[in-house]
Amino acid sequence: MTAPLDEAPAIPGPDRSPRRPALALPPLSCDTHAHVFGPAKAYPYSTPRSYTPPDSPLAEYLAMHDTLGVQRGVLVQPSVYGTDNTAMMDALSAHPDRLRGVAVVDLAVSQKELEELHAGGVRGLRINVLFKGGVPISSARGLADRIAALGWHLQFLIDVGNHPELDKEMGDFPCPVVIDHMGHCAVAKAPADPGFNALLRLLDGGNCWVKLSGPYRITGRKAVPFDDVTAIARTLAERRPDRMVWGTDWPHPSIHTDMPNDGDLVDMLADWVPDAETRRRILVDNPAQLYDFPR
Repeated sequence: MTAPLDEAPAIPGPDRSPRRPALALPPLSCDTHAHVFGPAKAYPYSTPRSYTPPDSPLAEYLAMHDTLGVQRGVLVQPSVYGTDNTAMMDALSAHPDRLRGVAVVDLAVSQKELEELHAGGVRGLRINVLFKGGVPISSARGLADRIAALGWHLQFLIDVGNHPELDKEMGDFPCPVVIDHMGHCAVAKAPADPGFNALLRLLDGGNCWVKLSGPYRITGRKAVPFDDVTAIARTLAERRPDRMVWGTDWPHPSIHTDMPNDGDLVDMLADWVPDAETRRRILVDNPAQLYDFPR
């Protein structure tokens, strides 16, 4: 018997005791990729979906930031809410100076709705092709045309290994494109993979940004420090330090490794980007530009 669509498998929550990292972050550091979930009774999940998360509310997310030394954050609409951005928008409204958002909409969205999202702190739209509930990649160009005038970007959760001509697919988009989780291409194949190398070429064009996030999504390891990811992160950061941002991916939904502590994720950044001034650029200057924070 097939399970009902609303019985998507439950996933574990984050390590709820984040430790203070050894790496001291500069003032106004920004976590550019995270989600808030629940409470489910107030913000019910959509169907179909790929997973069912435990409640991971805004207050817990901000407390984690306080421990890490992060002062700004970007909430990304998760697939389990489909195109209902209510939970994220409510979180943004509680901290308009500290938070920005990346929403999910379909092509039927009105200009008035886009303007309302902008006023609420949204600065981009997400295309998620890896989890149920996302908007299909076929919508990308139409949405890009709609949001260019707002100064927004289009963010993609894709495996670049499936896009060997990514630079040709996205190189002429009218708005910036942002690639999640270092391209989501497994470490074992990334260095020689045509899609990963197309991502590097897309970066060279200057209209692409990459999130140094989600190492557990591409690693061959089972637990921190995911040191096999270092070479990939360094390749990206050295290629275009002006187009890198960093994120925790809290609360780390639907991963296949041991749950990391967020303090460990911060400390990995010291190996990925050894130069302190380059780290400051990635943590402070770049996200301020991409997400329209005060500078």
